[in-house]
Amino acid sequence: MTQAPARPSVPATPPPTARNGRSRRRHVGVLIIGSGFAGLGAAIRLLQDGRDDFLVVERGSEVGGTWRDNTYPGAACDVPSHLYSFSFELNPNWSRSFSPQPEIQDYLRRVADTYDLAGKHLFDTDVTLARWDESSTRWLVDTTNGDFSCDVLVGAVGALAEPKLPDVPGIETFAGEIFHSARWNHDVDLTGKRVALIGTGASAIQIGPAIAERVAHLDVYQRTAPWVMPRHDRDYTRAETLAYRHVPGLQRLAREAIYWGRESYMVGFGYRPDVLKIAQRVAKRNIDKAITDPDLRARVTPDWLIGCKRILISNTWYPMLARDDVDLVTDGIAEVRENAIVTADGTVREVDAIVVATGFHVTDSPTFQRIVGAEGRSLADVWGEHGQQAYKGTSVAGFPNLLLIVGPNTGLGHSSMIYMIESHVNYLAGALATMREQGITRFEVRPDVQDEYNSSLQRQMKQTIWTTGGCASWYLDKFGNNTTLWPRFTFLFRNQTRRFDVDAYDVSRTPTKELVI
Repeated sequence: MTQAPARPSVPATPPPTARNGRSRRRHVGVLIIGSGFAGLGAAIRLLQDGRDDFLVVERGSEVGGTWRDNTYPGAACDVPSHLYSFSFELNPNWSRSFSPQPEIQDYLRRVADTYDLAGKHLFDTDVTLARWDESSTRWLVDTTNGDFSCDVLVGAVGALAEPKLPDVPGIETFAGEIFHSARWNHDVDLTGKRVALIGTGASAIQIGPAIAERVAHLDVYQRTAPWVMPRHDRDYTRAETLAYRHVPGLQRLAREAIYWGRESYMVGFGYRPDVLKIAQRVAKRNIDKAITDPDLRARVTPDWLIGCKRILISNTWYPMLARDDVDLVTDGIAEVRENAIVTADGTVREVDAIVVATGFHVTDSPTFQRIVGAEGRSLADVWGEHGQQAYKGTSVAGFPNLLLIVGPNTGLGHSSMIYMIESHVNYLAGALATMREQGITRFEVRPDVQDEYNSSLQRQMKQTIWTTGGCASWYLDKFGNNTTLWPRFTFLFRNQTRRFDVDAYDVSRTPTKELVI
């Protein structure tokens, strides 16, 4: 994508109110749900293609998505900075090789400002229902800030958007402070308190070391030990930053090198899982270097091949667990009391605050319940029967004129999701261009095409570490299928989304009716 020219701001005015108190739906050509990397990328591409008739609906108070919401201590990216940005808006000013959360959020704000997107947003607005209306060949979208209709609905809500709380008896009776990592309560001072950290995933291994030195005691509740690789992070020097700013092509060259380095990981993940044993030895040395106690070593060492679950990176996680004022608890939680957590072995541990770092609703997001297709069934209904399926991660049979960005089977375990987002945005742009060129008013992926695509994906998935590695993970749905990750090199996904393959769709070319609801 190339940079869009400057343009005047167009205010996103709320829908007018018709006589007799009835709301008249405001119509837009494209309505985008969500304003993280995916939503911003889609909006910018529409502007670049000369399309102004769109609206971005965002439940938060500003752009950013997961990088706006996850403000917990220690929050940072685990993809190198120069790869974790839009290809058309490189940032020479990253302070570190792995960007901290505030810098990523500032980057997204700057991108939104550069393309003057504030006027194309409705912030603090929840989508309560989006339903396909066959008679008008439009989506009818109800929100907390007015009602809309659109020709094409774009779902850009992201997989890590809906926090998942543990189902533990008595958790509602806890009298102290309790909050999810993605909803960090900055009004709470944890200094000198006894804190329980539930979870040992990507957020937890950043939170624990960031708070351990100031709390009185930290209990870390681990269900499954993760593999944690060393984090090769460092500050960029002033000379490097100046070079990235002023030497033409240098930053893009660095980005390319990082991309292909990361892409090489896919050899182990997707084709030759035995190769990952080399990485596992490195991760094991990371444990042995920091932890001398044999019992603790045993409890933090996974019993499955590295890569089966998300590989984490940290230089501080294992040293933190070795501290005298930190306890690793591996017995399951039986109940939560007013001032304590009780584990399955009967041990009662008093705590003042609980930090929940138990991930997100990925395969069962509540958003799926609010998108209702042509047959009156929601995405949750359809996917609840057989698991998440989509054609190229974007189109779903039964849901005309709906395009998802980073939908099923487009997540990554090794590289930057921005690459996948831009691939989907290319496909979206192709779909809109095809609609305009061919006079298409309705497109819906054919069920047989979708079925064959997903059957092929699952066949490929059987060769990957995520199937052969011997673990359960949040990548899997309730049927045991990995409907989260892309099983091959990312450039193969980019190739298959370069154009909108209209032959895979049933299309209609009927006039759109005027709609007032």
